[in-house]
Amino acid sequence: MESSVILTEIEPGLFEIRFDRAERMNALSVAMVNELKHAVDEVTRRSGRVLLIRGSGRAFCAGADLKERKGMDLEARMAHNAGIREALLAIENARFVTIAVLNGTALGGGLELALACDLRIASTGVSVGLTESRVGAFPGAGGTQRLPRIVGRSRALHMMLLGEPVTSEYALSIGLVNELTAPEELDARAREMGALLLTRSAPALAEIKRLVAQGMEMPLDDALMLETAALPAILASADYAEGLAAFEQKRAPRFVEPA
Repeated sequence: MESSVILTEIEPGLFEIRFDRAERMNALSVAMVNELKHAVDEVTRRSGRVLLIRGSGRAFCAGADLKERKGMDLEARMAHNAGIREALLAIENARFVTIAVLNGTALGGGLELALACDLRIASTGVSVGLTESRVGAFPGAGGTQRLPRIVGRSRALHMMLLGEPVTSEYALSIGLVNELTAPEELDARAREMGALLLTRSAPALAEIKRLVAQGMEMPLDDALMLETAALPAILASADYAEGLAAFEQKRAPRFVEPA
């Protein structure tokens, strides 16, 4: 059986996961969720620095495969949801940078997947939404928690309670999407962004991710202490020494430390 999750190394350190189930709008079946988790683990094993995640056809990902889920009992439905949550946590907690490349529709669990990524870039004219209320459910793979942290409580409630998709243009205006680009330019821009991130220090990027994620859950004074505690390892690192030397010599730095 062919995989619906295709992992490619575009250049050393830059990986892409492409969902290849266009006939089902890349809906997340049980098998596909397992493949996604395996692909993310493989990027970690191969010391990936940046991971792009995109769909095939007209969708990024339409969320959980509801046709498959209809035939499940409660235990199987809970297991399916748990698998999605586990895959999304692996993406969110990765030390490498993750970018959701929204080539098309991102609904339900598909948008929840994008929310677990560090950055989101989208084609113009794409629809995104947490639409679970339309089928009598709620976003159960982290959407009720991640969306308010990104766009604020009121806007998140508006999207989730109504369950209506919004345009990628609106998503950009509320900070849900970081960048918009024409559809024919999306892949080039995603790879350009990935290549730029490869020029940054991997430990520095990993610390930025950790400090933001942990610090947002703390009072400001505690978060500032967390930041201060992280400084010695970075300021004493070979990458920082290289960065200072490159700045003095007016050249691009050549960072070498793994994340």
